[in-house]
Amino acid sequence: MFTRRNFLKTMALSGGALFLKSIGCQGKPQANFINYKPAYKKLEERGEFEERIEKAYEKFSECDLCPHRCGVNRIRGEKGFCNAPEKAVVFSHNPHYGEELPLVGSGGSGTIFFSNCNLRCVFCQNYPIAHEGRGSRVSDERLAEMMISLQRRGCHNINLVTPTHVMPNILSAVRIALNKGLKIPLCYNTGGYELSENIELLDGIVDIYLPDLKFMDRKKSDKYVFTGATDYPEKAQQAIKTMHRQVGDLKTDERGVALRGIMIRHLVMPNRVSGAREFVKWISENLSKETYVNIMAQYRVEHKAYEYDKISRGINPQEFVESIEWAQKYGLTNIDKRAMAQFERLKRRVR
Repeated sequence: MFTRRNFLKTMALSGGALFLKSIGCQGKPQANFINYKPAYKKLEERGEFEERIEKAYEKFSECDLCPHRCGVNRIRGEKGFCNAPEKAVVFSHNPHYGEELPLVGSGGSGTIFFSNCNLRCVFCQNYPIAHEGRGSRVSDERLAEMMISLQRRGCHNINLVTPTHVMPNILSAVRIALNKGLKIPLCYNTGGYELSENIELLDGIVDIYLPDLKFMDRKKSDKYVFTGATDYPEKAQQAIKTMHRQVGDLKTDERGVALRGIMIRHLVMPNRVSGAREFVKWISENLSKETYVNIMAQYRVEHKAYEYDKISRGINPQEFVESIEWAQKYGLTNIDKRAMAQFERLKRRVR
């Protein structure tokens, strides 16, 4: 199996870039990175960045950063569903080599893992971070320093993991970091439970969107997310349409490293719970058939998933193979290379 461990080992042995070249990095070549300018720098040059930050910070006084619309005053220390304070809480920041290959390149994706979450998935694989909120509170200045540090370590992008509830902090930190020399793409890595109106605030700031589209059915969303988020499919789809309008399909530089665009993740779950067929059909009919899609096979029985019969086991080869075949049936042409490599191996086992 093409596991994350084997991937990291291959990267180390091959020097990363050779491996990327051997299997191919998807995306339309757009520019030489030397001439690349991130969206947030262009916004600053137009004199609009500061106003955007002010609008984002206004949301803390009556928080509506996500569809919960808790309305709490986080400036005064009140906490809503996500249990997040006014300052960002960070669990870790490091180069990450297990992300999608166009993000990883040869230098890694500069991931910043934010604690807390506006979802409470019963199968959460990061529940100590997302549910329990483990991590350290940091100022916007400290968050900016983390971004600069990741850039200095050779990362190709700043990958903001679970950013929704700390979006104002992120925007402030990016502007601080920009003034200190930040110049690599900004990746907004979200679980998908977003308000389109808030995604609009990110227009001209975020270069790469990396949303999940976890569920396509309201009843299943209600059952497997603690929030009782029956509106998850609707909100995620609306937000993803807005993201796609802003940045379009994935574009890379001549190295195959992502510069701009949307990349969408879908985790295949047992017993067709996640709705993989409906997912690829929706992408095909509502976005572009060239949309970068990562259909993932790494579902594990984590957290409280063992309490739910339909998801109390891992997926079998047939469930993953049929998901890729559906993507091909609906004409999707930019499926994650590692997912396709795994598909080619597994389909021989289910024939």
